Amino acid sequence: MRNPVDRLTAGLPRGWRVTIDWLVTIVGAILIVLAIKQWVVNPYRIPSSSMEPTLHCARPAEGCEASGGLLDGSDRILACRICYELGSPHRGDIVVFNTPPAAKADCGGEGGVFVKRLIGMPGETIHEDASGFIWIDGKKLNEPYIQPDRRAADPHKDETWHVPPGEYFMMGDNRGGSCDSRVWGAVPRSDLIGKVVAIYWPPSRISIL
Repeated sequence: MRNPVDRLTAGLPRGWRVTIDWLVTIVGAILIVLAIKQWVVNPYRIPSSSMEPTLHCARPAEGCEASGGLLDGSDRILACRICYELGSPHRGDIVVFNTPPAAKADCGGEGGVFVKRLIGMPGETIHEDASGFIWIDGKKLNEPYIQPDRRAADPHKDETWHVPPGEYFMMGDNRGGSCDSRVWGAVPRSDLIGKVVAIYWPPSRISIL
């Protein structure tokens, strides 16, 4: 059986048929890529040190661990957009999300899309003790991804926050250099874009998260 393009172009010269076939193939490939980006996975770059050392940004930006070289620059990540359509967010997920309006005003003009770790679930009470450790509804949270020096530099010690229903509390792994929910509040479920599932660049950092 011939495909629809062959049937539609059956009366045209061979050169035209080959050209049209190639154009349809190229356009189809582009549409597939755009559909994947829109509904399945989308790439993002890490521009700041708020998620160090889990996700690297490039020097000379303050707090960044990667060099500025082509093969050792800022991490590029893939976010699974469909994951939160198929299931619920979980504590510990690294999440790409649209920031609340307050974030732009409270984070020195930064806004748009952020990448942080999901720490607090809807309805929970988050407390950061005097040493920078996090407690969820009275239970200490195990966070092996936090470096002691970055915890020591945290300016939000001995503070408490309550997460509204239907919203999520986000924090950066670089606790001393992250403008996050401790500053501008929790993130509504509708603003979550996707779960970070992999680092795909640079080559030395390729990994599944």
